Amino acid sequence: MAASLTSLRETADLRHLRQIIAGLDEGVILIDPDQSLLWANDAALRMHGVSSLEQLGHDVDDYRWRFQLRYRNNHRLDADDYPIERVVAGDSFSEVVVEVTVAGEEEPRWVHQVRSLVLNDHDEDAPTCVVLVIQDVTAQFEAEDRFEQSFNANPAPAVICRLSDLRFVKVNQGFLEMTGFARDHVLSRTVYDIDVLRDADRRDLAKARLAEGATIPQMEARLELAEGGTKLVIVAGQPIELCDDPCMLFTFADLEPRRQAEEALRHSEERFTRTFQMAPIAMAIGARDGHVLCEINDSFTKLTGYGAPAIIGRSLSDVGLWAGADTGPAIERAIEQGEDLRGHEEGIATREGGHIDCLVSTEGFTLNGDECLLWAFQDITQRKATELELVDAIEAVMKDTSWFSRSIMDKLARLRAPQPDESGASIDDLTPREREVLALICRGLDDKSIARALGVSGNTVRNHVARIYAKIGVNRRTAAAAWARARGFDGERLLAREHAA
Repeated sequence: MAASLTSLRETADLRHLRQIIAGLDEGVILIDPDQSLLWANDAALRMHGVSSLEQLGHDVDDYRWRFQLRYRNNHRLDADDYPIERVVAGDSFSEVVVEVTVAGEEEPRWVHQVRSLVLNDHDEDAPTCVVLVIQDVTAQFEAEDRFEQSFNANPAPAVICRLSDLRFVKVNQGFLEMTGFARDHVLSRTVYDIDVLRDADRRDLAKARLAEGATIPQMEARLELAEGGTKLVIVAGQPIELCDDPCMLFTFADLEPRRQAEEALRHSEERFTRTFQMAPIAMAIGARDGHVLCEINDSFTKLTGYGAPAIIGRSLSDVGLWAGADTGPAIERAIEQGEDLRGHEEGIATREGGHIDCLVSTEGFTLNGDECLLWAFQDITQRKATELELVDAIEAVMKDTSWFSRSIMDKLARLRAPQPDESGASIDDLTPREREVLALICRGLDDKSIARALGVSGNTVRNHVARIYAKIGVNRRTAAAAWARARGFDGERLLAREHAA
């Protein structure tokens, strides 16, 4: 046997074998049946981070001490499971993937894919040499690890199916959370068991692309859920290779929130439309920029006489709705400056030429993504007419106030009177005699009674009254009394002081 080994080491065939395999990209280690390492090519040395056979190990035990191997699932290999041990034992294997760690280090440096080869003489059953063939697949598995991490960490739901049998081989957490399925349940099913193309709007195209292993464009579909029912999604497919197997990566976007938002928006717009049309107040909707109307309600038509065909697509100024010539441009300028009207009193002209007094209000809002303006017109024509009639009635009554109590007179006067104008005349602008006359007017005395009370002629009283009117800007006794009381002057204290004196 010793002679046979010696001849093996020195034969021309062995030299030729070394020359053939020296330049291979694959690593090759020749092992003697006595478990000593005979030779390794440069590729095998590089794959172990060494430069000589001695650094690789003198024999199998030495190799096992220098390099620790474990499977990809982190399971440590027993001594008998080392590929180098198995090949020496005569075990033939086609492909084993192991992680290789240098002794003394924690993390593996390389991932090797190993297969065996046994060389025999023609006339001997015992192997004369065993060969370990190694491929460095570190880069491949690092890329797969990065893909795995990215795939699992991606919040977008995704699954991968193998094209050969359409069975799911990977699923990420996003898909499990979206559907409620367990991982094992998904990985034991096919594309059509958990139908990721259910109700797809271009299902036939998707199925054809899946059969071809071609890209599946984005399309809406309904994805089955674990608890029953479906979820509206966008699904797309991208062909990839996973562990050299052609696969299809399906990704999903959850459209349910968008669908719910669109449904809520649709209901909201329907409610707004119903409210708008049924509102008893005249309303119109127009663009904030340009003021062109796009909608009016029935109350607007009843108030103004303008139907939709006559006014839609035009502004209120264009149709001549405003009674004042300068009203429209002034209102539009205010709106363009970002102002909204609140109870702004304006007159509008009806289509038949009538006049209506209105309180005009506006409110900006967004409709279908456009900036719009809601106009509201409250008819106050009757109210204003009633107010004028009431004022006329009060003035008629107050011409003879002798039978009214003082409190009723004060209330009637205040109802008729405008609010004090702080920039106008004041009580101090009147002479003492004029204040005396005004005090008696506030008590409801006529000119003759005032003349008797002051001991002067009627003409003198009339002259004082005329000067009072001119100073305070009124032309009636009731207005003068209201003017005085609005400024806290009723003459009571003035007359009381005179009587005391």
